Amino acid sequence: MKAVFLDASTLGGDVDLSSIETATGGLKKYDRTSPDQVLERIRGFDTVLVNKVVLTREHFEACPELKTIAVVATGLNNIDQAAAKAHGIRVLNVTHYGRSTVAQHTLALMLALATRLLDYDRDVRAGRWARSDMFCLMDHPILELEGRTLGVVGYGDLGQGVVERAKAFGMNILLGARPGQDAGEVDGYPRIPLDELLPQVDVLSLHCLLTDETRNLIGKRELEMMKKDALIINTSRGGLVDEQALADALRAGTIGGAGFDVLTEEPPRHGNPLLADDIPNLIVTPHSAWASREARQRIVEITATNLSS
Repeated sequence: MKAVFLDASTLGGDVDLSSIETATGGLKKYDRTSPDQVLERIRGFDTVLVNKVVLTREHFEACPELKTIAVVATGLNNIDQAAAKAHGIRVLNVTHYGRSTVAQHTLALMLALATRLLDYDRDVRAGRWARSDMFCLMDHPILELEGRTLGVVGYGDLGQGVVERAKAFGMNILLGARPGQDAGEVDGYPRIPLDELLPQVDVLSLHCLLTDETRNLIGKRELEMMKKDALIINTSRGGLVDEQALADALRAGTIGGAGFDVLTEEPPRHGNPLLADDIPNLIVTPHSAWASREARQRIVEITATNLSS
């Protein structure tokens, strides 16, 4: 096996790649690869590892020796899968590596929004507590999660991890049926159509992939169906929520808060409606929910196993 990793730095400098090096019998590594460098760097290799580098039909046609693409992530949006199949190239990806860290991040966003953690921290740092005429500040309404309803759309490995942790806070669980997905009962939880789910939930957490069916799954219409103090958490994919509609709803006070770890463009070089500085009770993190060292090392080990099989 002759292998090249085109964007190794996306896994961080603190992971051990030795298992992949053993599985491949050697590994050429590049920290990053720009689109115009891809073709020259994959020529002569039968195995290409990528995280976010885009591989297209043009690359496959120019490199008949290419047999395997290993994506060190779950999403395959950056690979022309139809073209890869047509050229007899197997495409591998990594699943079940981030349950703990993504669920942890999801709950962290939920808790921070529910307790208005960042708002109170800013107030203290601005001296408002020191100037208070009583012992505490209560300017921002706090949402107690116990007894509240969590709606989860996407009940795979990550969604299940979130549900496990939310139950520890005493939350009631409902599952939402994605477009084309049957309603019913899963693991004892009701899975109901989205239009029935949204008016009932106090917190909505999204854990589904971005497809043509799920793009803008939550738009202006769906936001208007939700409770005024409801929270929306998205640690899955940018594009599941209409970002402009959400920004407008948060400003208008028709949605209680939102925590996002993903945006439609990453990094958001051209701006984004959710990055405006006048939006209340919004937390945006830089697609870091997956990135604990433990999770990134699991990606390495799973990739090595994939390549050895």
